[in-house]
Amino acid sequence: MKAMIFAAGLGTRLRPLTDTIPKALVPVNGKPLLHHLLTKLQQAGCTHVVVNVHHHALQIIDYIATHNYGMHIAISDESEMLLDTGGGLRKAKQLLEGEEPILVHNVDILSNLDFEPLMQAHHPDNLATVVVSPRNTSRYLLFDNDMRMHGWTNINSGEVKPANIDTTLLQQYAFAGVHVVSPRIFDLMQDMPSKFSIIDFYLQAMAQHRIMGYVPQDFAMLDVGKVDSLVAAEEFIKQL
Repeated sequence: MKAMIFAAGLGTRLRPLTDTIPKALVPVNGKPLLHHLLTKLQQAGCTHVVVNVHHHALQIIDYIATHNYGMHIAISDESEMLLDTGGGLRKAKQLLEGEEPILVHNVDILSNLDFEPLMQAHHPDNLATVVVSPRNTSRYLLFDNDMRMHGWTNINSGEVKPANIDTTLLQQYAFAGVHVVSPRIFDLMQDMPSKFSIIDFYLQAMAQHRIMGYVPQDFAMLDVGKVDSLVAAEEFIKQL
């Protein structure tokens, strides 16, 4: 099992904490967010992890060098330019080479997600399998009754992508910041700009390639994106 952790973000919503440390090292119950995710991946049998870095990159590099999680952990360095989620994944291609699907996970997502059934749900024909849930948010991915992705919408602004789809025929689910991708994805990304969102890429690729939604049973998650979410994160971790 291979995984990539998106840890390069600026963590602007976690300021002032992230003025001096990267988001990945923000502590929850005395341990960094990165620790909680690496531990979960190791317990799930993951053997190879790539972590991308940009903001306070050396702190994450030093942390990984001085902590043993029983896995091979490689660094994809975006110090010169933050590449967003799609560009970050593409940059890590050489560190993720192989035939196995790749689990991609945002560092600031805490959840009770069981990785094993997710990996089993990723059919070889899928370009990607995205973890989604029916939670309340402003932006949703849109799926048909078979859970194939067909679009995106922002319910606050009314924006829809692609613009001509009938959203009343589709189901709305919120993206959970976790997905499994086929290694075929790298070849399809070659013509994208240097910096791009993985969701924007999915919206371009979905017409020709299967991007499927996965709704975990009894799913609970917390996006540790703001300072006021850290108190909730402390309690959330205790319940996992």
